[in-house]
Amino acid sequence: MVSGFRSFCTALVLLPVLYSISLLYWSYSTDSVYFHGARMESGIGMGTGSNHPIDLLTFPVAWNQLSFPSNPPRKLLKIALFVKKWPDGRHAGGLERHALTLHLALAKRGHELHIFTSSSSSFSFPEYPFENLHFHLSKPTAAGYLDQALVWEQFEAQNSTQSPFDVVHTESVSLRHTRSKYVPNLAVSWHGIAYESIHSDIIQELLRAPNETQANHLTEKGNKIVEEIKFFQNYAHHVATSDHVGDILKRIYMVPDNRVHVILNGVDEDVYKPDYEEGQGFRSRLGIPASKSLIIGMAGRLVKDKGHPLMFEALKQMFAENSTFKDTVAVLVAGDGPWGVRYKELGPNLFVLGPLQTSQLARFYNAIDIFVNPTLRAQGLDHTLLEAVLSGKPLMATKLASITGSVIIGKEYGYTFSPTVDSLKHGLYEVWKDGRELLEKKGKVVRERGMKLFTATKMAAAYERLFLCISSGEKNRDYCKY
Repeated sequence: MVSGFRSFCTALVLLPVLYSISLLYWSYSTDSVYFHGARMESGIGMGTGSNHPIDLLTFPVAWNQLSFPSNPPRKLLKIALFVKKWPDGRHAGGLERHALTLHLALAKRGHELHIFTSSSSSFSFPEYPFENLHFHLSKPTAAGYLDQALVWEQFEAQNSTQSPFDVVHTESVSLRHTRSKYVPNLAVSWHGIAYESIHSDIIQELLRAPNETQANHLTEKGNKIVEEIKFFQNYAHHVATSDHVGDILKRIYMVPDNRVHVILNGVDEDVYKPDYEEGQGFRSRLGIPASKSLIIGMAGRLVKDKGHPLMFEALKQMFAENSTFKDTVAVLVAGDGPWGVRYKELGPNLFVLGPLQTSQLARFYNAIDIFVNPTLRAQGLDHTLLEAVLSGKPLMATKLASITGSVIIGKEYGYTFSPTVDSLKHGLYEVWKDGRELLEKKGKVVRERGMKLFTATKMAAAYERLFLCISSGEKNRDYCKY
């Protein structure tokens, strides 16, 4: 048993080494520096004036960096979406929010959307002003997943009409691989894969208190990665929501390059935008004293794996050891979860707001000076970071590959820290010393880049082009060229 665990640990060490070697090889074998990783960012928004068309299916970096037509295409698509759960207002997770933002944007552009999702007794489905948006509800399984037999029956009923689906989209494994292998015109969006989560498991183990039982996640994760590598091949096209995951899918999961496409998450730029007056009004209603020279914001699920025990301990120590920091800092916490109650123990510096509606959340971002995300989950690309970016706020987040590879790519965009109390405290003190004026400057730089990459419009345009491409089959590849 011990030797088996040692062997697995050795494999964990070797995997990142092999991954780094493959990246070095990629660096030197790429035909053009223009497409070398994020270097293309220098201009962001490549025009269509190139004399040499690009094959989009093998484009190696985020499609968000390309500029697609703003007008709807001549060809409108009939799209099927499989999503485990449709967003429930203030309690939506990242996957559900992605589904909502993307597919409402596609509906606005005239495409016919059929959404296969689970029914819910806890909330009623909202009504949308689109006649081209259709919901097909089914009772979830006891575990809360889509009943694959039921949704497949619903799908086939729609697909067997005179107008079959042009393209099928599944958010993660909402449509299981046992069904997806029969659908050639399908794309799956990944919001977290097993290889990514190894980092999270290592962090959790390092942070484990001596009196806590050792988890066996690490030893189990190796088998899960192998399982994923096998069944991922049953999905025709893969959309990575961060640059890091795109590389993992190609090099570790061995999905062919022309079936992996990086499209970064986006959020509604009409909702999340700078508004000084709204921010001041939000502060005033909360009764935040003018003496507070730094307002820190956090949002999302207030649970352990989102790093809130770490943040709680860091703030607790800082308030105890530095009275000036305590007197001049306020922390706004939006979201729900057990750590909301704990944060209240830190006193009047903490404003625990509970879950907020979208309009309130937009005001929340405008009221803060910096957004902090202490997450321990190395999976997907967190929407709260992108909402803060479009609101013109600098970021502070854990050094996780998806974040440092796609969002906080340099010091001009914010701050990063290792997932330890000492590193987090060091980062918070640095933010405090830099002060509001410098943070405002960073915020402007952050938003400028964000408007070129992380808007719902950019995301929807990229997905639309991918869907047009894969719906055309082998006969007409015009939409696959740029």
